[in-house]
Amino acid sequence: MKKPDFVIIGAMKSATSTLHEQLALQPGFFMSTPKEPNFFSDYDIYKLGLNWYSDLFAEARIGDICGESSTHYTKLPDYPRTIERMKSFLPSLKLIYVIRHPIERLVSHYIHQWSQNVITTDINQAIDEFDELINYSRYSMQLAPFIEAYGAENIHIAFSEAFRVRPQYELEKVAQFLNYSNPVIWYENLPAQNVSSQRIRRFKGYDFIVDHPLLSWLRRNLIPQSLRDAVKNKLTLKNRPVIDEHHMLKLVEIFNDDLEKLGKLLSIQLDLTNYSSIAKTSDAKLIKEF
Repeated sequence: MKKPDFVIIGAMKSATSTLHEQLALQPGFFMSTPKEPNFFSDYDIYKLGLNWYSDLFAEARIGDICGESSTHYTKLPDYPRTIERMKSFLPSLKLIYVIRHPIERLVSHYIHQWSQNVITTDINQAIDEFDELINYSRYSMQLAPFIEAYGAENIHIAFSEAFRVRPQYELEKVAQFLNYSNPVIWYENLPAQNVSSQRIRRFKGYDFIVDHPLLSWLRRNLIPQSLRDAVKNKLTLKNRPVIDEHHMLKLVEIFNDDLEKLGKLLSIQLDLTNYSSIAKTSDAKLIKEF
């Protein structure tokens, strides 16, 4: 049975799709389709069986480095059996965890869920009602069980901010971590992947109305552009959500505590105030002690 050599385990809304696509373009890499099988996390997918999962890599050539990218794997506590299942089938594995400024990730996550009609409240009420917004940005918490299962030396922390300012260098670091000996090239002209700010809110019948070829043709040819734009504007989040002072203080306390723990794992001082500068310049690696 073919197995991945590495998995990009998250975090959600932290440019994992971009890294997946960049690696897929490098000769000698084979990246899964779909990009996010979420096999070990989602029971409805896991019950398809290990043969189904292995088949995702069936077309890889001998010697290819195989990988997949499932952000559900770092969505504790919502998928509690992920690591147990993963460890049983993939006892040795390299992991890549792409992280982003915790609050920026939370806001992007909120926009994503708003556009999917999963969250319908404003961002401040959502922070109180949807624990996932905070939990998925608690990086040390999400990492802890992976370190215990696979060892810090087998986990690479990548900062999404660094991919924006020095993408070639960051891709080379990933390749080195994966023991890939050939040169890698960062492709600048790839379209942006999974951009939350471009999302239109879903509605009942969205897939049929938007994706059906005949309805798409009728919409483009019979409905004036001005009317189409007006409808689109009503379904688009026009302004970036604003977190109020009360909730910001709450987030600062939670995320600074988590970043302090992450910083200890990386042997650096890390908090919300210095996160952006550290993220763009750091070559820190996880240390073995937890």
